[in-house]
Amino acid sequence: MRIPVRNMQGDSIAELDLRDDIFGIKPNEAVMHQAAKRQLANNRQGNADTKTRAEVAGGTHKVYRQKGTGHARQGDNRAPHWRKGGIVGGPTPRSYEQSMPKKMRRLALKSALSVKTQANQLIVLDELKFEAPRTRNMLNLLTGLKVDSRALVLLSGSEEHVGLSCRNLPDVKTLDAKYLNVIDLLGYDAVIASKSAIALIEQTYGK
Repeated sequence: MRIPVRNMQGDSIAELDLRDDIFGIKPNEAVMHQAAKRQLANNRQGNADTKTRAEVAGGTHKVYRQKGTGHARQGDNRAPHWRKGGIVGGPTPRSYEQSMPKKMRRLALKSALSVKTQANQLIVLDELKFEAPRTRNMLNLLTGLKVDSRALVLLSGSEEHVGLSCRNLPDVKTLDAKYLNVIDLLGYDAVIASKSAIALIEQTYGK
């Protein structure tokens, strides 16, 4: 699969051969869905906690005698139906972590990359670096590339001042290419990457 390579002004200056086993496969929607659910589940903290009747403040002393008061029979004041009593069936700390085989995780990433490539939403730049960290630099780049929606910028570590230039843009996110994930790939309309970032992806996820 060949894709145009653009300069910082948005002009097409060359073409780049992408690996078909990463950017040109038939997307597997079921695996992408499972990977997205797994990532969202693993992000949950699971630290919600309620106190049972064994944990709340109170005593084990019987509130009043069994007979002769005219009230219903009662035990201690930590029972669930008492004010400030224990909670029955409430949440306790737990782990929502889900496991997924490595081959399936990689298939999900390759499927997401193929979706972006086939939809012409992957933009490859010859180089990506700014002389100074300024938001205006990134805005000019997006204007030249005709990107007016949410954008994900993939970095390889050699891009200068790009992260700081994107920090004040709410619809632009920078991400190290080594930490690709399905949620970010599918959550942004445009994916911008330098040739070095593409090389890093092929090196990391190639056979």
